[in-house]
Amino acid sequence: MDTTPYSTLTHLECSACGEHHAADVLQTTCRRCGLVLFAHYDLDAVRRTLTPAALAQRPASLWRYHEVLPVRAPEHVPSLGEGYTPLLLARRLGAALGCRALYVKDEGVNPTGTFKARGLVMAVARAAELGAQALAIPTAGNAGGALAAYAAAAGLPAHVFMPVDAPDATKRECRHYGAQLTLVDGLIGDAGAVVRARSADAGWFDVSTLREPYRAEGKKTMGYEVAEQLGWQLPDVIVYPTGGGTGIVGMWKAFAEMEALGWIGSKRPRMVVVQSEGCAPIVRAFQQGATTAEPWAAAQTIAGGMRVPSAIGDYLILQALYESDGTAVMVSDNELLAAMGELARTEGINACPEGAATLAGLRKLLANGAVSGDESVVLFNTGSGLKYQDLLPAADDAPVVTPPAA
Repeated sequence: MDTTPYSTLTHLECSACGEHHAADVLQTTCRRCGLVLFAHYDLDAVRRTLTPAALAQRPASLWRYHEVLPVRAPEHVPSLGEGYTPLLLARRLGAALGCRALYVKDEGVNPTGTFKARGLVMAVARAAELGAQALAIPTAGNAGGALAAYAAAAGLPAHVFMPVDAPDATKRECRHYGAQLTLVDGLIGDAGAVVRARSADAGWFDVSTLREPYRAEGKKTMGYEVAEQLGWQLPDVIVYPTGGGTGIVGMWKAFAEMEALGWIGSKRPRMVVVQSEGCAPIVRAFQQGATTAEPWAAAQTIAGGMRVPSAIGDYLILQALYESDGTAVMVSDNELLAAMGELARTEGINACPEGAATLAGLRKLLANGAVSGDESVVLFNTGSGLKYQDLLPAADDAPVVTPPAA
């Protein structure tokens, strides 16, 4: 009889210094250097039950990959149906742009309407499994809504700290799910400082981006899904809107795991970071050839998910760009607004501003030759535009401007 466990998690390892940490106690960042911990798995055990053929018989959620996810027992999973989102072939938009194979991975159909559901279900499930009594998070908006929903499903109190100018829809969402919402006069980094200052005394477990090991594990399933949905052939280019960068970090990890399992070869997509002109620390660092990013002063953009002046995982995001021969591009708020309208009218996709930024970025990359129309490209729409009703009039009226060729 097969005895492969639900999860094959073995240990945690620092992505910077290599220090090992126990997996079955609550952990935050590396005790030696303070940087990001990665979960590691027994891939020999994984091979016994998890194969591309076996996946065809599994439910269409991210939990189909449970052997390479950290939750030990299925009864600890507070699932709301997250993951296995559609990978849509954008035929009309691709034809207009001269792209032979343009896809949109539509994360807006996740519970709570964004890709944040992937990371937060994993963080909440694992924290509850390890005995956390209450959870806290700093957020630009959508991560707070996802935490609130999954904490409610798990029966845990949630404390959400959000900039005062975050979208009203996300504020209402957090309260609707029963979370304690505190508004902070500042940006997400200021909210994070409040969470870190108060968590220990208040008995909260902090699930900030990449400051605990498991949100990235939920996000990595986007990489598994893209590979599976394309018949285990990775695209040539992945274009991703980047704030804290957990999605790129997670997908890059997923590709390494799939290669080790023998599901894919060594070829990787060129990873592309898209950020706003008003907050582009990763783009600036990439252009400088740096391995870490200096904080961005006076960050400002209507795309709240990209208004992240400093990311703890900056070195991991940049590593993925360099190793994949990728690139980074910034777009204006007007350009991403125009792209919101274009995605809606051309493909019927109601994209969030961050997701639409990937289309605006792709236009620039096609114009300057960084991406060829002959390549297969996946754009990530990270959330539903339904949460941004106040932006839709501007998006509908914004003209589409094609950048001049380089």
